[in-house]
Amino acid sequence: MRRSSAVKRTRKRATAAAALAATAALAAACASSSASTSAPAHAIAAETFTTSTPIKHVVVIFGENISFDHYFGTYPNATNENGTPFHAAPGTPKVNGLTPELLQHNPNAYNPKRLSPDQALTCDQAHDYKKEQAAFDGGKMDKFVEYTEKDKCTGQPVLFGEPGLVMNYFDGNTVTAMWNYAQHYALNDNSFNTVFGPSSPGAINLVSGQTHGLQPVDSVTGEPKVDPQTAASPDSHGVGTMITDPDPAFDDCSDKNHTATDNLGAFQGRNVGDLLNARGVTWGWFEGGFRPTGEANGYAVCGTKHANVGGQASVDYSPHHEPFQYYQSTANRKHLPPSSVHAVGQQDQANHQYDVRDFNDALAAGVMPAVSFLKAPEYQDGHAGYSDPLDEQAFVADEINRIQASPQWKDTAIVLAYDDSDGWYDHVAPKIVNGSHDPAQDASVCTSKPVKLGGSADRCGYGPRLPLLVISPYSKVNHVDHTMTDQTSVLRFVEDNWHLGRVGGGSFDVLAAPLTGMFDFAHPDAKPLKLDPKTGAVVG
Repeated sequence: MRRSSAVKRTRKRATAAAALAATAALAAACASSSASTSAPAHAIAAETFTTSTPIKHVVVIFGENISFDHYFGTYPNATNENGTPFHAAPGTPKVNGLTPELLQHNPNAYNPKRLSPDQALTCDQAHDYKKEQAAFDGGKMDKFVEYTEKDKCTGQPVLFGEPGLVMNYFDGNTVTAMWNYAQHYALNDNSFNTVFGPSSPGAINLVSGQTHGLQPVDSVTGEPKVDPQTAASPDSHGVGTMITDPDPAFDDCSDKNHTATDNLGAFQGRNVGDLLNARGVTWGWFEGGFRPTGEANGYAVCGTKHANVGGQASVDYSPHHEPFQYYQSTANRKHLPPSSVHAVGQQDQANHQYDVRDFNDALAAGVMPAVSFLKAPEYQDGHAGYSDPLDEQAFVADEINRIQASPQWKDTAIVLAYDDSDGWYDHVAPKIVNGSHDPAQDASVCTSKPVKLGGSADRCGYGPRLPLLVISPYSKVNHVDHTMTDQTSVLRFVEDNWHLGRVGGGSFDVLAAPLTGMFDFAHPDAKPLKLDPKTGAVVG
């Protein structure tokens, strides 16, 4: 068991394919070449790559739709009325959380209330680009009930909802694993969504920092389209900015196997996968449900389903949560498996896109890639409406237990980050580092600030505050970092650690603060912290 520092530092097929290929030639002009189908001869040890820190493996566990106050607003104080007991170590630092004034006399229409473990499954809140700005009300943070609340929804009464729901929060009796990781490792209470809006822009910012350059294409024919609903503020070719959740163009499973009428999205420019490929560094995105369950009309079918703790079933794989499938250079359109477990992370037919099971297989075989992004299946990703913190905790704790039990743990940094806030209340107004002047989408909080990064509209940020944790033998212990960071701070750490350079093209990575305030490279402690995936309690 790794103890707190407060105790002791022990620490239609061919036609569509042709049209999409033509589109991709435009959309991926700056991208690297497509995947080789040949199998790598042998595994490449991540330890062989030159890094700027002792970290040889980064694992980003990318959760869904949580504001900082929603999970950590009352940290480290839990009521212990019900759920898994939580008791903070003496000397645990405070966070910028919910003060007595905010709890009892909040400027919003309702005061925040604690959600119990029995209320873990809730209605999904509104969290689009425009409504989140309206809820922030010029930085007063007092219009969440009016603009982002959804207290009634399909799925009730299994899903909990009540007036004022958007203001409510969980404590350490429900999000026990998250609080225990904060106790033993490093938590940042000043980290933000790179821009306002939902899941897909957050995922794209994690891997490229650039949500402009999206080309809408027809789901069936692959023909380029001008569609402001898919790409905001489009130019004459239709290329604009992602502010919604279109499915990716280079994915068989998008739009229900390309049978829906919604347009898909293909991104121009580069992402961190292209940079890693250029340096020969092993990497992969691993998502639950990515492995196909069959084939229909020439398309791979992603049909795996699981039920959450409330018994509600959902399809595991969500195409719009998979950012690399928007770029031809890093897509695995047919969801092909790796040629062998020893090829995971290298260039082959899988093109670095995998199922979560492939990560676990590679970890067990001792060939974990240098850079790994983990996305839970839907029922475990934490997204309100179909997932919940209890199912999320089970996924996160299980994966971290596996990593900490491996030889690779000694030089690994696990980053717990999120794609957006779901519209949940948070009391901290972000600093707007890049404005936007789109009268159809932007409020005064954004129009009053200059557009600094490339001049593209609809990239206003920073957006809502989100949780961020670093779990590593090299992380500070029971530490709260107050450095202002964002999703591209994770991107920048990868860029800097493996000497990749910047994505370029107006990426937020040029503004991102580093994560170094969460590390202590002089005093590593590789003792694992084993948690019960079901309860989040420390068991070893």
